Amino acid sequence: EVQLVESGGGLVQAGGSLRLSCAASGFTFGRYAIGWFRQAPGKQREGVSCITDDDGGSTYYTDSVKGRFTISTDYAKNTVYLQMDNLKPEDTAVYHCAAHNRGYGCHSVYDYWGQGTQVTVSS
Repeated sequence: EVQLVESGGGLVQAGGSLRLSCAASGFTFGRYAIGWFRQAPGKQREGVSCITDDDGGSTYYTDSVKGRFTISTDYAKNTVYLQMDNLKPEDTAVYHCAAHNRGYGCHSVYDYWGQGTQVTVSS
């Protein structure tokens, strides 16, 4: 059984930073991708960032967060992080992590999902 648990969300002023954690119990980091997604009220879920071992290992960031967010993995802790710097009000959303072992990189079906953590950025 795989369980993903997000933490690290909270309230922050514009320009501030947060680090989100995704603890992946029961998950093996092989043929994998772990992504961060966000969803604001009334909006569709958006892919934010992803890390994968496909193609020798790579990361992905949606354009709106490039240069501000950094995804990383601590394999010893079975945890993926999303470091979010220079936060903007438009980053406000519930952030979910998701994972798969399908071997097809970031742009694939994600089989495991966490419950999410709220990020609120004030002006």
